[in-house]
Amino acid sequence: MDAVEAAKSGHPGMPMGMAEIAVALWKRHLRHNPGNPGWFNRDRFILSNGHGSMLLYSLLHLTGYELPIEELKRFRQLGSKTPGHPERGCAPGVETTTGPLGQGLANAVGMALAERLLAARFNKPGHELIDHFTYVFLGDGCMMEGISHEACALAGTLGLGKLVAIYDDNGISIDSDKGEIHQWYTDDVRRRFESYGWHLVGPIDGHDVEAVDKAIKKAKREKGRPTLIIAKTVIAKGAPKKANTGAAHGAPLGAEEIAATRVAIGWSHAPFVVPESVYAGWDARAAGKKAEKKWTRLLKAYQAAFPEDAAELERRISGSLPQDFENRAQALIADFNAKAETIATRKASQNALEALVPALPELLGGSADLTGSNLTWVKASRPVSRDPAPGNHIFYGVREFGMCAVMNGIALHGGFMPYGGTFLVFSDYARNALRLAALMGVRVAYVFSHDSIGLGEDGPTHQPIEHAASLRLIPNMEVWRPCDTVETAVAWISALRRTNGPTALLLTRQNVPFCKRESLDGISKGGYVLADAPGARAVIIATGSEVALALAAQKQLGEAGMPVRVVSMPSTTQFDRQSPEYRNSVLPEALPKVAVEAGVSDYWRKYVGTHGAVVGIDRYGESAPAADVFRHFGFTPDNIVKVVRSIVK
Repeated sequence: MDAVEAAKSGHPGMPMGMAEIAVALWKRHLRHNPGNPGWFNRDRFILSNGHGSMLLYSLLHLTGYELPIEELKRFRQLGSKTPGHPERGCAPGVETTTGPLGQGLANAVGMALAERLLAARFNKPGHELIDHFTYVFLGDGCMMEGISHEACALAGTLGLGKLVAIYDDNGISIDSDKGEIHQWYTDDVRRRFESYGWHLVGPIDGHDVEAVDKAIKKAKREKGRPTLIIAKTVIAKGAPKKANTGAAHGAPLGAEEIAATRVAIGWSHAPFVVPESVYAGWDARAAGKKAEKKWTRLLKAYQAAFPEDAAELERRISGSLPQDFENRAQALIADFNAKAETIATRKASQNALEALVPALPELLGGSADLTGSNLTWVKASRPVSRDPAPGNHIFYGVREFGMCAVMNGIALHGGFMPYGGTFLVFSDYARNALRLAALMGVRVAYVFSHDSIGLGEDGPTHQPIEHAASLRLIPNMEVWRPCDTVETAVAWISALRRTNGPTALLLTRQNVPFCKRESLDGISKGGYVLADAPGARAVIIATGSEVALALAAQKQLGEAGMPVRVVSMPSTTQFDRQSPEYRNSVLPEALPKVAVEAGVSDYWRKYVGTHGAVVGIDRYGESAPAADVFRHFGFTPDNIVKVVRSIVK
């Protein structure tokens, strides 16, 4: 109450309503070490209803994390460790960024899945090195968001027995007052989750610590199914006038109500004053240190008995690549360059994965029911299922949003680098999970195939027009749209090297020709001179499948006495990070420029300027064979020649 009041902003109701649930979990079950928040075998705790962030911050403070009371006083203030919604990297002990409802729940599914897969790979009889639970709090809003269906249905199908979700069933959301949520939310949650294959406990009284404790014990005994504990609670319990009302959801209670609540619950202390006896009762540092010390002994025994497995596990936990990775990477690029194949870049991606998946066991692939189109499956792939045997490819079903949010959870857990595929146009479904991946800086890769009007006959509903540009606009999202096999290999290697954010690979359905180069050095910089000409009078910038058109236009212009340079720009995000000197060497300011991409034109204006031109498409596509659609929209060498001539004085 005090922190929300001091900030004049926030959500006091949920933390007050889930307080007893937090007591039962954090004091009796959660295995963690405040002295080392990154201890790998800790239980994971996710606050999916992230608007109740003050509950998490209070728990972290009380149990002994480096989150002093001064930071709670600075709740929601600039530069504090206590932002309005939990953010990974701010307060120690925050496992994931939550707030957009439902995604924390999906992250928890990913974490539980990662735990099970690592345990299946590395645990040995008598050496259960990976053995922890994933707990998640969620509310009505998480339940209403469609992603809860996507992620929870998958969790039930996979039988994630160490996932325990506690549902704050208080019947209140922003638009409601007393019980009015039933005007728009009447789901039978119990039957819904039973249909997913979950283990159900409750409804229980969420304000009865003993009942919650008993429910968690029951959940932990269930080995083959995830558990949902339905806890009936009163939002803002203890507040005389605002308990069980929408007024307690998203606004401070106010000084008068806070004073009355203090009297009602018998709390006589001043704001932000916590008695030493309370701190002593909550301090989890000694217990956490003891738990980690016990695990460290287990790790040492494991290292002695299985040194190679131990070294591999430690490498994967650290997120470092194998020592021979760079040699393998260069060999892969050289091999693709030597073969000079004319194939679709989605097939080039699969060929790259054929080499990378066996070499990198941390790669955990998948697709949203489009495996045969995205080509994410390779010879070394093994399906992930209820079977305890470790797999490395997840069939997510038609769940693009759920897939990407689960991937975030897998990456956050550690030990894996997940990649997942769908059509580029369906990145819209997953948009908010992509944004949170970029915001958190997690290491995931998206295989977005069928990247343009080259999709052809499926028509404008499936032809991405604005998607490449919109992905490039997401801060910290690295986007690659390669033109051939070699650029595809470089894109994959860049994604694997990257440790501070996600990578999107935009890949063609249709075959594209191999491009001969004098040097491979510039590709990794995102933009480079692919084909130069002495005395060039203009620059054609192209990306993806349109690079071949640019080269054909260059040939025509050269034969007509107008030399031009062709720049391939597979990654604008990577190119923009290069030095001004390098960027100017590739795109000289003095030369007029034409950009060519089968997508919206506005994005390219920053490269061509007001005097340049863009061969793009600023309307939705057409249903027809790809070659006909390209011609229809002017993606031909002849039209590019015409546009170049129009800007060269």
